[in-house]
Amino acid sequence: MDVKLNVRSVHFDADQKLVNFIQEKINKLSQFFDKIIEADVYLKLENGPSADNKTVEIRLYIPGNDLFAKKTSKSFEESTDETTEALRRQVKRRKEKERG
Repeated sequence: MDVKLNVRSVHFDADQKLVNFIQEKINKLSQFFDKIIEADVYLKLENGPSADNKTVEIRLYIPGNDLFAKKTSKSFEESTDETTEALRRQVKRRKEKERG
């Protein structure tokens, strides 16, 4: 089942390949926690001289509190990997809390 995904790219158009990549990563999170309602994803190009200027912010809507993570790196794919990994840890903590 696909998690409902809202992708917003700021000052550029995200290509379908990137959106599909993000959808795949978000869907994998639902293996750890099946109560994800939807996800808001913001893709931003940060200003500055650094090559690490691609920021991905993801907010997961789940019952109770939303989960949020934000990472910046040299590619949107890398930022997405890091962000979904941070969310995976949050989701696991959340699930353990519910069990406990």
